Amino acid sequence: MDRPAGVYIHIPFCVRKCNYCDFLSWQAGEKEREEYVGDLVREIGLSDRWFPEIDQVNSVFIGGGTPSILSAGQLLRICEALDRRFSIQENCEFTMECNPGTANSHTFAACLNMGINRLSFGVQSSEEAELQLLGRIHSYTEAERSFQEAREAGFQNINIDLMSGIPGQTIESYRRTLDRILHLEPEHISAYSLIIEEGTPFYDRYREKPPVDEETDRQMYMATGVRLSEYGYERYEISNYAKAGFACKHNLKYWSGGEYIGFGLGASSRVGNIRYRNEEDPAAYTKRIFQKRRTADVEEILDREAQMSEFFFLGLRKTRGVNLTEFERIFGVSAFDIYGREIRKLVEYGLLKRQGSRLYLTDYGLDVSNLVFCEFV
Repeated sequence: MDRPAGVYIHIPFCVRKCNYCDFLSWQAGEKEREEYVGDLVREIGLSDRWFPEIDQVNSVFIGGGTPSILSAGQLLRICEALDRRFSIQENCEFTMECNPGTANSHTFAACLNMGINRLSFGVQSSEEAELQLLGRIHSYTEAERSFQEAREAGFQNINIDLMSGIPGQTIESYRRTLDRILHLEPEHISAYSLIIEEGTPFYDRYREKPPVDEETDRQMYMATGVRLSEYGYERYEISNYAKAGFACKHNLKYWSGGEYIGFGLGASSRVGNIRYRNEEDPAAYTKRIFQKRRTADVEEILDREAQMSEFFFLGLRKTRGVNLTEFERIFGVSAFDIYGREIRKLVEYGLLKRQGSRLYLTDYGLDVSNLVFCEFV
């Protein structure tokens, strides 16, 4: 069946784990990385047994961890495995996450040659003290250098991740970071507020008291939207801004109920109405592959009610919101028959707005989006 899907590949290795990170990642030597790439290649090749209906692919995202810690040869083996398994569409968006300082101009040129056409740099801040507190391995000077090397190699689609709410961060230091990043002119900016996750060094330090007070955090949030808009970035999702034509296709697939297959430790998939999650234990993952057993277990079977709920609380993350006509086409019932009370209340409170068949968050609704999403769960 021809239905373009996305592919996510998880690389769980990093030079050093950051103080705020709760992702499945750790430090690893060359031998462990090489063995893992071998497992990935075999898993990709075996996946037509588990997901034979997925053939066409129009987005690929290599995330981590730090994918750019792999050698060009290892990345090439992964790309070749994808080419053998899938029909990669000509306009496929192919993203790789990259930590500044872990790749150079030769790596970037090699990535372009193997089909990777989008980079996502985890910069987070331009302030050295903030980077050190976060546990980042790079300076801002190194981040700028990596960005320029990627440009010189030929990359024309680059994202930069920014973080607000960092311990010790002020509205002035955050504005300096915004201005320095805007000077680089990336095509896409993801701007997130720091979340204190359990099991991280930051959780032990800041679980009782947030590192930045609520008013300062809100000023940073407001400054982001204003400044990026001034420079021609459109906010197309709660935390994501892009120049015209550069919204991230892969992430839009997540928010629009699209299908995707995940490869590697802990990777998630959604095919049809079923969510899967890959084995997280490295030894068990390798054993499954060599036994040619499915690497993923069913995480959730989405019944009709769950699918309708996801249509709203994921779709409303996009600033264009959800299409009510599309809801009725998919589910055979009006959205107002299911969520009429919730929709009318949120419109009355000024959190949602209806324009034709579109229903979307207002500016106020974007500010308190979690309250809106709770109405559809």
